[in-house]
Amino acid sequence: MIRFMRSVGAQALERLASLGRATVMWGTAMWGLPGPGDFTLMLKQIYHVGVLSLIIIVLSAFSIGAVIALQFHTQLSRFGAEDAVGLGLALTLLRELGPVVTALLFAGRAGSAITAEIGLMKATEQLSSMEMMGVDPLHRIVAPRLWAGIISMPLLTAVFNVVAIYGGVIVAVEWLGSDPGAFWSGMRDAVELWEDVGKGMLKSVAFAVVVTWIAVFQGYDTEPTAEGIGLATTRTVVISSVVVLAMDFLLTLSMYGDF
Repeated sequence: MIRFMRSVGAQALERLASLGRATVMWGTAMWGLPGPGDFTLMLKQIYHVGVLSLIIIVLSAFSIGAVIALQFHTQLSRFGAEDAVGLGLALTLLRELGPVVTALLFAGRAGSAITAEIGLMKATEQLSSMEMMGVDPLHRIVAPRLWAGIISMPLLTAVFNVVAIYGGVIVAVEWLGSDPGAFWSGMRDAVELWEDVGKGMLKSVAFAVVVTWIAVFQGYDTEPTAEGIGLATTRTVVISSVVVLAMDFLLTLSMYGDF
């Protein structure tokens, strides 16, 4: 029993130490806004983590929008409420699926790439070489990737929502024959700018901060071996996915719950 309690205590202390290192890394890397000389580095990372993620975002968004519209139309047609397909599709995407699915896809594609890239730099001692030359790797390597993730994910979420709604239009209106006027009017009359669009984008910003933070920390704190990099990449995807889903529940409860 004592041995078990000692093991649990050691694991807890290790997790707290990791959280402390992550917090120190975050504060050091984000100290002050990027200067003019950092703008090029940040743009390069926005291209790598944002632009190169567009393909998977667009394909996934179109498929998800089409499936949701098909399911809504099939169920609502039983009650003669096909006109509500557009509203249901928009609310589902803007409030929940858009931010959450984008964050999960971002963690799987861009987050794992960030972790592997920084981990490889550590394994090949590039980070140590920067320190020896007087270059802060947190400012040069970590900060541009943090800012790129925070900027890119909300934009990717907006693209996801637009493409998913278009996929729903293709299925519900063009294929299943829903009235286009009712489809768009229901969406226009009921969707609110802040309550639906704004809060959904706020979720996306929160997910962007957490997922990018996890990705850069796992790469920066990894063991400098091939096995360590692989484990760090896996942890990035797993931890990011769990944290995003848990945060989504808490944010939804605070934003839309009745208290």
